[in-house]
Amino acid sequence: MMYRDRIDAGEQLAHALEKWRGKRPLIVAIPRGAVPMGKVIADRLGGDLDVVLTRKLHAPGSPEFAIGAVDETGWTYIADYAEQAGGTRDYIEGEIAAERETMRRRRAEYTPARPPLDPADRVVIVVDDGLATGATMIAALHALRAKRPASLVCAVPVASTEALAKVRPYADDVVCLQAPSFFYAVGQFYRNFTQVDDSEVVALLRAAARPGPSAPPR
Repeated sequence: MMYRDRIDAGEQLAHALEKWRGKRPLIVAIPRGAVPMGKVIADRLGGDLDVVLTRKLHAPGSPEFAIGAVDETGWTYIADYAEQAGGTRDYIEGEIAAERETMRRRRAEYTPARPPLDPADRVVIVVDDGLATGATMIAALHALRAKRPASLVCAVPVASTEALAKVRPYADDVVCLQAPSFFYAVGQFYRNFTQVDDSEVVALLRAAARPGPSAPPR
């Protein structure tokens, strides 16, 4: 199944998440690509939108391949194949430092007007546009679990079967629309997979923070 774009994927994912409609879920998107999806889902379910900042640790010479991930606190997930992919201890420490600096900059840019929303005692649905290795989702779920949500849900339109298996222990529920055996990269399942920039993320978060009409019935 191909998605037209992230908005289309968000609409279809929102339908699969319908059981949480009306329960004021907190939709937490992993920037940057998942934020447009997160806004659609939050609108459809009558929830709130926020972001969780995690960054993949890139394999040497292969910027799209994750050998791990780090969250804002510095907690890291290191894949079992990291060393085989060239991730020495010194290399990983350098990656962690660089990606934490990126997260500090993004946090200052994304949420200057308000602190992150409190996930405690809420249904928290963590959204990404797809899972290739699952590393950033694992870091996101770990970061949010520490904040004591009532329930923690991982929601994605597409994922590799390997990534799903690695992510499941970190979530109370996993909603994935498809996990094809021929998975190569997340972008192959989107007709339009253009990069989302920081200005779009900021605009979506500002729009979500303003009160508006309730989501239309489905």
